[in-house]
Amino acid sequence: MASVEELDQVDSGMGSSSPARSPEVKSLLPEDGDEDDEEDESLSERLLGLTEMFPEPVRNLGYNFGTCLFKCVKGLYAFSCSTTWIIFSSSTILFAPIIFEMERAQMEDMQRTQQKQVLLGPNTALASTPSSLPMAPPVQR
Repeated sequence: MASVEELDQVDSGMGSSSPARSPEVKSLLPEDGDEDDEEDESLSERLLGLTEMFPEPVRNLGYNFGTCLFKCVKGLYAFSCSTTWIIFSSSTILFAPIIFEMERAQMEDMQRTQQKQVLLGPNTALASTPSSLPMAPPVQR
């Protein structure tokens, strides 16, 4: 059984102002000066420290997997860049002449229509253009 003195020394967490602490509580709490003495570790230093807990074959497997993954991603990126360049440059070379020829044909049609308007008048040029809809057949009764 605990004595009354020991019960008074234990902090109840309710705002007790007793400065005395039990030895277990003192060992769990850090000293005030220890926080300033520790240097901050970088992520690479922490990961390097974690590698010591794994055996050598596991570390080699992880290293080999990481380098293989890096090389595969790098190769896939280079392949996708080359493929994209080939597709777009080929499509430009193949389809540009077709687009230019269609544009030239449209310009010739517009010039013909304009020439007819000048020679024959505005109503004649409109009447000579073929209708896009066929004429309906006559109704038989």
